[in-house]
Amino acid sequence: MSSQKFTPQFYTTSYLPTWCPGCGDFGILAAIKNALSELQISPHSIVIVYGIGCAGNMNNNIKCYAFHSLHGRTLPVAVGVKLANKNLKVITVAGDGDYYGEGGNHFLHTARYNADILSIVCNNRLFSLTTGQSSPTSEIGMISKTTPYGEIKQPLNPIALSLAAGATFVARGAAFEIPHLTDLIKQGLEHKGFAHIDVFQQCVTFNKTQTVEWYKEKIYKLEEAGHDTNNFKAALDKSLETEKLPIGVFYETEKPSYEDGFEQLQGKPLVEQKTNYAKEELMKEFM
Repeated sequence: MSSQKFTPQFYTTSYLPTWCPGCGDFGILAAIKNALSELQISPHSIVIVYGIGCAGNMNNNIKCYAFHSLHGRTLPVAVGVKLANKNLKVITVAGDGDYYGEGGNHFLHTARYNADILSIVCNNRLFSLTTGQSSPTSEIGMISKTTPYGEIKQPLNPIALSLAAGATFVARGAAFEIPHLTDLIKQGLEHKGFAHIDVFQQCVTFNKTQTVEWYKEKIYKLEEAGHDTNNFKAALDKSLETEKLPIGVFYETEKPSYEDGFEQLQGKPLVEQKTNYAKEELMKEFM
């Protein structure tokens, strides 16, 4: 067994982030690397599938296997990776527009399947890479490039939706609460089944309403409030709170994962099994 110790710095690549100074993605990046380090997960056993958007540029900044997917399509790719090699830790990282907008259908069904994936959603309530359009989580009244007179649509509730769809680990963190978010990511990585972590993050360039200061006045931690994470009804009630915004683990339960339902996956990972076709020839045909 290797004696290699994986520090947070070990997962850092030579590429510098391109985000605006003060962007919440810096905190999320730090929390992911901290969690991987604290769990001592080797880079070669991790696959992160990234969406399109500011958060997707994290593709260059974590030393592990990575796939930069199409807009809204992180989860289909992640499910395919997990089916091919169940021994990998599979993570998705995407923004709220990518994940809840273009990818909303995949979110519902991956949660329903209980695929063994950790999904981290960087939620700044806007499409920020394309310079600040309204997203599915934008609040009513939000002024943006696509809503110059204020958003009139009801914002989507990611936590309530995740619970209703059947996710077996549902949590929310904040990009500026790095130790707390690190712990949530660790719990999500250790959970067997679909783990969904929505992360409040500031967009210092385009969202002048939901700032770090605004969030700090609104958020409180569920674990400090004595919340029972095994109580589905209590989790749903907490997800509907708006005056104060809870962060932490809303709900956790154990159910068979999607991968458990396949007899073919009960032994060796699919990639290690003998097949009746020549993989090399298939690769040549499609590459």
